[in-house]
Amino acid sequence: MHWLYIIKSKENGELYIGSTGNLVKRLAEHNTGKSRATTRYKPWFFVYIEGYFSKDDALHRERNLKYFGKVYAQLKRRIKNSLQGAEKVRG
Repeated sequence: MHWLYIIKSKENGELYIGSTGNLVKRLAEHNTGKSRATTRYKPWFFVYIEGYFSKDDALHRERNLKYFGKVYAQLKRRIKNSLQGAEKVRG
């Protein structure tokens, strides 16, 4: 499986979109500074995940969310309560 994910910074609430074949390993990379894009606002935690059988499909979805603001805004509206609930769970 390949995964599209959104992680959220516990430090400042920033969101980051990515894709991977290994969610556990990738989150560890974000939290240990091995990802330059997210090293600044550690720690991170998952707030949204989509699964794909095809790596190309996961990458396509990642690009759509990163580069087409309307698509990303629509997803954020759809998962608004989940984003807020994640803050309560992570405290």
